[in-house]
Amino acid sequence: MPDSENIIAELESEFVELYKILKFEGLAESGGNAKQAIADGLVSVNGAVETRKRKKIRAGDQIDFIDHHIDVIEKSAD
Repeated sequence: MPDSENIIAELESEFVELYKILKFEGLAESGGNAKQAIADGLVSVNGAVETRKRKKIRAGDQIDFIDHHIDVIEKSAD
């Protein structure tokens, strides 16, 4: 089993709030759980601990949460 899980999150808009990515990717059971994890300092964005629950996440950002790594990309126009 790998040490960490890599996830690709595709943005459908210009940005999304940090807590929503954790919720939508199934890494937190609810928005409240995601917000608490962020407040507890368990989430890093682009290598720095991030405690702002509503931080705007844009394509190109990288998020680390426990043993998960999320690369945020712009959704391709198919």
